[in-house]
Amino acid sequence: MRYSLFGESHGPAIGVVLQGIPSGLVLDMDFISAEMARRAPGKTPLSTARSEKDAVEIVSGAFEGRATGTPLCGLIRNTDTRSRDYEATRWLARPGHADFTAQLRYKGFGDYRGGGHFSGRLTAPLVFAGAVAKLALKERGVEVLARIRQIGNIEDDALDLASPDREALRLAARKTLAAISDERGEAMREAILKAKGEGDSVGGVIECFVFGLPAGTGSPDFDENIESLIARHVFAVPAVKGLEFGAGFDFAAMRGSQANDAFLPSQDGRPRTLSNHNGGINGGIANGMPVVFRVAIKPTSSIAKEQDTVDMRNGEAAKLVICGRHDPCIVPRAVPVIEAAAALAMSELPGVLV
Repeated sequence: MRYSLFGESHGPAIGVVLQGIPSGLVLDMDFISAEMARRAPGKTPLSTARSEKDAVEIVSGAFEGRATGTPLCGLIRNTDTRSRDYEATRWLARPGHADFTAQLRYKGFGDYRGGGHFSGRLTAPLVFAGAVAKLALKERGVEVLARIRQIGNIEDDALDLASPDREALRLAARKTLAAISDERGEAMREAILKAKGEGDSVGGVIECFVFGLPAGTGSPDFDENIESLIARHVFAVPAVKGLEFGAGFDFAAMRGSQANDAFLPSQDGRPRTLSNHNGGINGGIANGMPVVFRVAIKPTSSIAKEQDTVDMRNGEAAKLVICGRHDPCIVPRAVPVIEAAAALAMSELPGVLV
């Protein structure tokens, strides 16, 4: 399954074209709408005030509620744009954004409104694509679940990576802040509101699990390597700046005797491991344990504080004050986005969908 995103934040519509969908797949629109609602803006003080329904129109590749197998196109209309907010800063390079690099790459012809094609708004069609991938994976017994591991310096309760509580992860997905602990979730909410009140923003970490991926799936080759595929998909998500699998960067402080996952016999004849420091992957191939990875999400770049920048027309120093509607923390709405990226990565693995 491959996808291509199109559209701009303040254009008439955004969308995605998906290829490689198994013909006959039931397109459960109730499930798809629920996934879209998890990412949609304008619902709480923790997100931007921009209000978009994010209703998906399937304009090709479906007939009588099922995928035909031909390219599927999902279209999402933009209905609450306020482009005037960006007129005063058109030529000012917003720190943390892609304004400067886009100016160089597209020679000044890009759509600057709301970040154009570089906007987090483009994660809406990505979630739709991921929802379709999840439906296909579900038929193969594969489930993708994520939660907020950290916001600012506040961490959620740790999970056993060898046997994570799947039901707790499902319950977390239904919350405004997808944390396992309600107490930690409330502390995260307060941290976000505090940053918002100070005209600032905060980032965090999302932890994602893939359950049911058959042992032996994957390959050391780049195009079929599980870690490579996940990396390619998650780094296409705006604001992702870090990725680790299993114990990740904690490996640096371990000895081999601590880092190695000891094998144990199991009743089905397939060995399992006592720990899951390697995140369910060895040599780019699934070992039968849950695949687990974490991504670092940077603080929202658009903040109300005055910042130093340059005028891209002449390179002269300038001051920037960003107006408009922005998330003080994009981590809560990014949870289904990371799940989508993982689902799309898994759908590319040979032998999973076909």
